[in-house]
Amino acid sequence: MACPAVRFGRRSLQAPAAARGRARLFAVSYTVKNLHDVEDSAPKFGSSETQEARFPREDLGAETIGLAYHVVRPGKRQAFAHRHHDAEEVYVVLSGAGRLKLDDDVVEIRTMDAIRVAPQVARSFEAESDGLALLAFGPRHEGDGEIIQDFWD
Repeated sequence: MACPAVRFGRRSLQAPAAARGRARLFAVSYTVKNLHDVEDSAPKFGSSETQEARFPREDLGAETIGLAYHVVRPGKRQAFAHRHHDAEEVYVVLSGAGRLKLDDDVVEIRTMDAIRVAPQVARSFEAESDGLALLAFGPRHEGDGEIIQDFWD
């Protein structure tokens, strides 16, 4: 009996011998998108002076995962905070350093820090003199976010 092939781009791989005869055929697809090629949404919200905000979910064709690439300009804070009702998020600092305000707490962050934030915790980032670049990811729940103005006051 021929073994079903699993497709990865233009390559196909045979299922392992132990799985032959009981392996299912899985459709595997992927998308590659450079985050700098994703539209910066910050100008739509009047916050391009303080940050970049790129949300590649649709560009990637992601159905259940939310992803954001944020750049906070040197010495600036994000224009607003946000929190969720259901979505837990993880942030990874790609470059730079600064602070993250979580409700009433402020924590120092630096390159390669990973921070998990529970849904209901309000959060906003502030960059030091070199700026701050980070990824945010978690489950996608339509209409789950709440914007909070004047959070750092």
